[in-house]
Amino acid sequence: MSSWLNKLGFGFRTDQSPAMDSSAIPQGPDDDIPAPARQFAQFGAGCFWGVELAYQRVAGVTKTEVGYSQGYVHNPRYEDVCSGTTNHSEVVRVQYDPKECSYDSLLDVFWSRHDPTTPNRQGNDVGTQYRSGIYFYTPEQEKAALESRDRQQKLLNRNIVTEILPAKKFYRAEGYHQQYLAKGGRFGSKQSAEKDCNDPIRCYG
Repeated sequence: MSSWLNKLGFGFRTDQSPAMDSSAIPQGPDDDIPAPARQFAQFGAGCFWGVELAYQRVAGVTKTEVGYSQGYVHNPRYEDVCSGTTNHSEVVRVQYDPKECSYDSLLDVFWSRHDPTTPNRQGNDVGTQYRSGIYFYTPEQEKAALESRDRQQKLLNRNIVTEILPAKKFYRAEGYHQQYLAKGGRFGSKQSAEKDCNDPIRCYG
């Protein structure tokens, strides 16, 4: 994904990379507050563009954002994350109405969208930012994630490498990444974000 972005002028910075933040901010909890009567969920399942569109289509999901989490640098940029030196994961943070959408249903989407047995890789996308992860906000989410992983493992003949960790500081990705595929993606061809849409997702547009 980074190679063609370089050609469009979104390449790596030539100025000094950010130093590892000595504070606890990047490793601290995600202390943002969801809208009233909503809950957060956070997932890493490879390139965040296709994962976000999948969650946009889920009934009961009221907001999605793509960003970076689980790293050691404060206020990372996309280029920093792609360098492989910050330990951030590309994640989608979901806001959902638990009266309309269960956390288990969000987990089902997570498992269906990627291969959880390939460490630091999804297809041709290779790097620590593409690792598989479920980042929980409550003990109930943690329990559900662990149970879901165990059920999924019984269906696979390779070991699941998904990390299940507390949600940490969420850094919202640059604006051009947000709802990228719904806005047209790489080729300017919009993909539907309508609820319950089953159209195949073209991961890069």
